[in-house]
Amino acid sequence: MDLQVVEQVAELGAWISEGGVVILSGAGLSTDSGIPDYRGPSGSARRSTPMTYQAFTRDPIARRRYWARSHLGWRTIGEAFPNDGHRAVAALQGCGVIDGIITQNVDGLHQAAGASDVVELHGNLARIVCLDCGDLTARDALAARLDEANQAFDAAAVAINADGDAELDDTDLDRFTVVDCLSCGGMLKPDVVYFGETVPPERVSRSFALVGNARTLLVLGSSLTVMSGRRFVLRAVREGIRVAIVNRGVTRGEPYAGLHIDAPLGIVLPHLAGEVADEMSAPVRI
Repeated sequence: MDLQVVEQVAELGAWISEGGVVILSGAGLSTDSGIPDYRGPSGSARRSTPMTYQAFTRDPIARRRYWARSHLGWRTIGEAFPNDGHRAVAALQGCGVIDGIITQNVDGLHQAAGASDVVELHGNLARIVCLDCGDLTARDALAARLDEANQAFDAAAVAINADGDAELDDTDLDRFTVVDCLSCGGMLKPDVVYFGETVPPERVSRSFALVGNARTLLVLGSSLTVMSGRRFVLRAVREGIRVAIVNRGVTRGEPYAGLHIDAPLGIVLPHLAGEVADEMSAPVRI
């Protein structure tokens, strides 16, 4: 890290050591786990339009094409492991300075790293919900069923998006077979929020409550381009709560941040966790 970043990390470490920190994380936190983000340095431009809830539920062809892409994408998301950034966040939570974690990610890597009580704003790809009976099942079980139903499907993903949606050639998509709910025969969907859906109100209210009671809102790996995350920064500013951002590249939250560290999260966060642990004389494992 260069001198400026070292000084910024030291200042942020002092903020965090005071406690009362709420984390808002985005796709940039998971890039070191092999999951590309949308807009940062590792992101790949999405060629296909993101699936909307309306298209998924009303158009069988769109639904089949989504499941073909998502099934291949799950092979990347489902096999991803937490990186040093995730482990540093869990370590900070273990030090008692983190009051809450809000994530826009759907990969479950915060919990896999040992963090608890994570508000998953947009859900989790590891869960499948039946839109008819509400039954929740594991994604791995569905993946096994889809493999069985598509033994001749040998398409390869061109690229993977942060939401687990793979890019495929159109010629491959029509050869895919979709399966239905084992309990009722209803329509299955990943338990994530699609475009055209709203985040469940209880998640939003819980997140606003966490931010409203925070001393510091720490944004990690988010460009804050969409209002889904930026609204929490705006609320923090209105409440006089200080905002810090660690993100590679530009962010729409920069005008509101007392600190903005443009550096790799996998380097900054372990260093930060170590500084806080030293300050509090607490053991830290990353």
